[in-house]
Amino acid sequence: MKEVKSPKKPLIYYYGIVLLILFLFNLIVTPLLAQGQVVEVDYGTFMQMIEDKDIGMVQVEDSQILFTDKDNAVIYETGAMDDPTLTQRLFDAGAQFTRVVEEPMSPILSFLLTFVLPLVIFIGIGQYMNKKLMEQVGGKNSMAFGKSNAKVYVQSSQGIRFSDVAGEDEAKESLAEIVDYLHDPKKYTDVGASMPKGVLLVGPPGTGKTMLAKAVAGEANVPFFSISGSEFVEMFVGMGASKVRDLFKQAKEKAPCIVFIDEIDAIGQKRSSGGGMGGNDEREQTLNQLLTEMDGFEGNNGVIILAATNRPESLDPALTRPGRFDRRVPVELPDLAGREAILKVHAKKIRTADDVDFHTIARMASGASGAELANIINEAALRAVRDGRTIVTEADLEESIEVVIAGYQKKNAVLSDKEKLVVAYHEIGHALVAALQSHSAPVQKITIIPRTSGALGYTMQVDTGDKYLLTKEELENKIATLTGGRAAEEVVFGSITTGASNDIEQATKLARAMITRYGMTDEFDMVAMETVNNQYLGGDTSLACSADTQNRIDAKVVEVVKAQHEKARRILEQNRAKLDELAKFLYEKEIITGEEFMQILKAGGDKQ
Repeated sequence: MKEVKSPKKPLIYYYGIVLLILFLFNLIVTPLLAQGQVVEVDYGTFMQMIEDKDIGMVQVEDSQILFTDKDNAVIYETGAMDDPTLTQRLFDAGAQFTRVVEEPMSPILSFLLTFVLPLVIFIGIGQYMNKKLMEQVGGKNSMAFGKSNAKVYVQSSQGIRFSDVAGEDEAKESLAEIVDYLHDPKKYTDVGASMPKGVLLVGPPGTGKTMLAKAVAGEANVPFFSISGSEFVEMFVGMGASKVRDLFKQAKEKAPCIVFIDEIDAIGQKRSSGGGMGGNDEREQTLNQLLTEMDGFEGNNGVIILAATNRPESLDPALTRPGRFDRRVPVELPDLAGREAILKVHAKKIRTADDVDFHTIARMASGASGAELANIINEAALRAVRDGRTIVTEADLEESIEVVIAGYQKKNAVLSDKEKLVVAYHEIGHALVAALQSHSAPVQKITIIPRTSGALGYTMQVDTGDKYLLTKEELENKIATLTGGRAAEEVVFGSITTGASNDIEQATKLARAMITRYGMTDEFDMVAMETVNNQYLGGDTSLACSADTQNRIDAKVVEVVKAQHEKARRILEQNRAKLDELAKFLYEKEIITGEEFMQILKAGGDKQ
């Protein structure tokens, strides 16, 4: 998309400034420069030069006489005297002379120079200082108050199309209807159908909500107004509502068009019943104006409103009701096929090796958003440049996934032999428990190289495909795998370290979800003890039960984790020989692949 900038000032504006500067230069500077080249003498010297015939040009004025020597090399100045014979003597001396009668300055010019010009300069300085002051307090100059400041884009040859947005086929299909309407509205009006006034794009950060909105404008080839919800928030009461009015006024003038409000939750949050004060009042006035403007649109007028948010549960019900935002389009995290398609779209911008398997990379990047996948491609390209190569390989892409997940390798982190051995057993403990359980994701890679995220090592497991349902047994196996690292330390060294802190956190969160949200215990059955407050921003939860029930939940969480911890310890004790063999191999190589791990594991018998 190509942004439409504000029109530039005409050339006459700049010509006026140049002429004013030249006028002031001639008025003030030129006389000063000329005055510095004139030699002042007395009248007697002037008379002597006439007698000596050392006189060139003479200019007689009312108050002074300017003259030069015979060679016109020096300009002299002297005062005027009552000398009736001066003209004859100048003629006899062969001088070229003239008389200049000074006319009094025009009253109009005198008024302009002494009153108007200083006033204009004073007002200009005041306006400049006012503009700077308003910019410092967060606004524009006073004449810009109430303007929406929306960026206006029009279609260009480099515009974003639906083909540039991968992995969101359902969302594109829903939005394609909007594009078709903007192309041929008569097809809909003939049937009596009308397009939704507003389309709300909801989903996690980085899934491409803004890009989808631009793609709609690119496909429809119509003007595209883009503004963030936070831009409506002003320090002065009423300015936000004024900006809303101005935005919709511009949209009506350029219909058919698309208005896109990003992060609409900044102004669209639910209104409180208690009547807010200060900034809350301003936000609610802005929301009320937005509601009014959306209701004011007549059907089929060619203005479509798109909005994006990752907090749909916080929006006011009056904003999301039919008649305003009629359609809600989820833009979720891409599935396996979607991740592969997104990787291929972004890979077009870089040079990749012919043997890169994007399907494998997509499997390894499970749960990644479109923005994260684009970052993975870019990190791979940067790694190739650092290594002095012009082609990105599959190894670069795999390493870039690890960079996104766990950070860069810490080159200066040197573990002692004892610590390195403990980390090797810890990671093999995870991998071995995962491999010896059914319903566990295959091990892809194990490393004990420290990362900038603080991890001293990690075990990567990759599912063969996307899973939308998890059984109770699969969740219990996940918890057992998480406790496998601590269990390996206990079995081998008889002591424990701080290395399992992240494992403990994840295992506890998973066990609590089984009890409070998934109903996977006989004690509480299918009763929800916990609710998710925001599914797109971290999934924060809140308990909805009594204090006594919370104590029982805590006890049950401990019971579940403890049972799986015992299970992991039992598996490792029964396969101690393989644990030692694999840990020694990892200790020596520092990085082993899933294939190497499985070859050693299958080389002899194993128990479960």
